[in-house]
Amino acid sequence: MITPCFIKTAAILFLVAPAASLGLISPGMADSRHVDLVLLVTIDMLKGEMPFAHYDRLSEGGLRYAMDNGVSYTNAHYQHATTFTAVGHAVLGTGAPAAQHGLAGNDWADRQTGERIYCVADPDSEPFVDTDMLGTSPRNLTATTFSDEIVLSSGGKSRTFGVSVKDRGAIIPAGRLGKAFWYESGSGDFYTTSYYYDDMPEWVTEFNEAGHKDRFRDEQWTLLHPEETYTFAHNDDRDHEKGYYALGPTLPKDYDNPNDDDYYGGLRFSPAGDELTLDFARELMEQEAIGQGEATDVLSISLSGLDYVGHAWGTHSLEYEDMFLQVDTLLADFFDFVDDRVGLDSTLLIIAADHGADDTPEYQHQQGLDADRHYPEAFIKAANDALRNRFDIDDDLIMAFWNPSLYLNPEVMERHDLAYPEVERALAEAMLNQDGVSYAIARTDLENGKVPDTPIMQKLTRAFHPQRSGNVLFIQDQFWYLYPNADQFSAMHGSPYAYDTHVPILMAGPDIPHQVVNRSVAVSDLAITVTNYMNVRTPSGADGNPLIEVLAGKNP
Repeated sequence: MITPCFIKTAAILFLVAPAASLGLISPGMADSRHVDLVLLVTIDMLKGEMPFAHYDRLSEGGLRYAMDNGVSYTNAHYQHATTFTAVGHAVLGTGAPAAQHGLAGNDWADRQTGERIYCVADPDSEPFVDTDMLGTSPRNLTATTFSDEIVLSSGGKSRTFGVSVKDRGAIIPAGRLGKAFWYESGSGDFYTTSYYYDDMPEWVTEFNEAGHKDRFRDEQWTLLHPEETYTFAHNDDRDHEKGYYALGPTLPKDYDNPNDDDYYGGLRFSPAGDELTLDFARELMEQEAIGQGEATDVLSISLSGLDYVGHAWGTHSLEYEDMFLQVDTLLADFFDFVDDRVGLDSTLLIIAADHGADDTPEYQHQQGLDADRHYPEAFIKAANDALRNRFDIDDDLIMAFWNPSLYLNPEVMERHDLAYPEVERALAEAMLNQDGVSYAIARTDLENGKVPDTPIMQKLTRAFHPQRSGNVLFIQDQFWYLYPNADQFSAMHGSPYAYDTHVPILMAGPDIPHQVVNRSVAVSDLAITVTNYMNVRTPSGADGNPLIEVLAGKNP
């Protein structure tokens, strides 16, 4: 919902600002300006209402630039149940459901062994830093992204790059044809892997050695505005906030830490992590002359700080509210840089989020909601016990859990000559008998289309991957925290409920008029909108509908 203040302000800007400053073009001038850069900014865990509810507090050149000069979608939702970072970024880029884009979650299990598979893991890709992290690449991404299609349509003259603190936040939007860089939390360095380069680019090494990562040691995370101006000023020290890396329960927070791992790891949970990400993006643009070639380039930047802060302190915390405003200020500076190097008038700017989030279940319970935490070891034990009794066996049948999938052990199934449809349905029934579970469905029924025609089950269907999802998929009750590690974070996302699916979409660029759109749209509509706007082929798995407001000023 847009506040009256935003509606009034936007209307005044639309009426009095010069057409050129708003990016408005008459129909006869459509397609008269070339797009040099497609810039996708994904703000991890940005809840859908935030830009509109806080419009009057935003800086002039940050989110407001897109809101005042382009189309703002206030009611955009993801249509899948697995509202996690990897899946959200995949949908932003491909416009496809999981069966086409390939990612069943941030993690899933090998259906034969039960071993964890990370979304961007690639054992054949070697990292160019000393790290405990896996080799990574987009090998598990099975559909093209809009950035891939832009590169293909140009005969390889266009280029696509991804940058983030998170590997998945950089790798997935860059697509199969791009280059990606991300942050190593043990050293504070940015790096890439042998999937992208034969050796670490020299300029990346020079950036890492320039000391950017250490400049925060004598600094603090302080509030951007006076504390009394914050909606959640009273939520600066809640008992159930976990915090991370000795950053403390209240603001201000000291960055420095005598333990380097904790110092570099802690930067992710603050504005410093996003500041470093944007510094690296600036260097990348300079070194690669992004947006200054003969064909359109694509740069995807995923800012992870709001997600880390939301997990650590909750989305109704003072930290989350200030972090949002800090990100907006950082973006204002970065957009100034883009305008100077490329020109915002020749940039297609897209601002979105990979998912929303709920607040901590303890806080929600205090507000009178039926909220709680799921402990996987408890519901797995209860379900295994139910299956033991049902089939008169002594073995556990469940071997792995990754939201929203439970995986049956094929060796135990074969040893006892059990039929998958029967066991799956029994497991689904066992899960539904537990507190805090609203939906459960067997793989067999999903594969055969025996799914209730309800919005939640449609989202579960779009999250299902035939080779990578488990034998039973289930959905928790509203406001229930569900994650393999029940106590790792204060707050969580990953459900098909509106607080997790609702995100903003802001688009500004040549020929895009200023408009605020309140109708419901799907985030999966974005990728096909970009390819239509750029007059290139639709991403291979996309099944959305173009956002007509963005294309209104474009000629065929």
